[in-house]
Amino acid sequence: MYSLFFKRFLDVLISITVLVIGMPLLIVVYLILSYQNKNKAFFFQERPGLHQKPFHIIKFKTMTDEKDVEGNLLPDAKRLTKAGKLIRKLSIDELPQLINVLKGDMSLIGPRPLLYKYMPLYSTAQLRRHEMRPGITGWAQINGRNSISWTKKFEYDIYYIDNVSFLLDIKILWMTLLKVIQTHGVNQSVDRPMNPFNGSN
Repeated sequence: MYSLFFKRFLDVLISITVLVIGMPLLIVVYLILSYQNKNKAFFFQERPGLHQKPFHIIKFKTMTDEKDVEGNLLPDAKRLTKAGKLIRKLSIDELPQLINVLKGDMSLIGPRPLLYKYMPLYSTAQLRRHEMRPGITGWAQINGRNSISWTKKFEYDIYYIDNVSFLLDIKILWMTLLKVIQTHGVNQSVDRPMNPFNGSN
C-alpha cells in the first residue's frame, strides 16, 4: 500500500514544500547560472525511468560549454565554474529534479537514473532497478556513493526495491540531509567522479 499510493503522496507534498520554501534561493541560483552560461541555467539529459521509459532529467547547469580549438568540450573540471562548484558541493544542482518528481518521472527516493548506454550491460537482476521510479537520492547513495563498486550499488538498489517502506524512506531522507549539511553530497561530483559502468565493475 505504501509504495502504491502513500509514497507518491509524500513525493508530491515534500517536493511542493521544498520548492515553495526554497524559491528565493532557486531564483538567485538561476540568475547566477544564466549569467555565467549565456542564459542556459538548466541541464537536460534523457535517462531511463520506470519500466525503462525515457524522460529528461533536469539539473542546474554548473559547467560552461567551453571547447578546445578542435571543437571538443574541455574536461569537466575546467568547465566547472566557481559558483557551479559551490552549488554542487551543497547539492543545490539536484533541486530542479523536484520538477521531475512532480511530473511523475522520478521519486524522492529510488535507484538513481543512469545513462541509456548502460542498459545493454545490465544483468537480468540489475534491470530490476527500473521496476520503480528513479530517485533523487537512494539507499546506494547513503551507503557509499562513489566509494563502492557498481555491483554493490546495484545490490543496494535491488535491496531497496524489495524492502521499500515508510520507515526506510524516512531513514534515507534523514541520512541524505545529514550528508548535504556536512557537504559530503550524495551523488556524482567533479571532485569525486563516478567511473563508467562497463558491465563487470
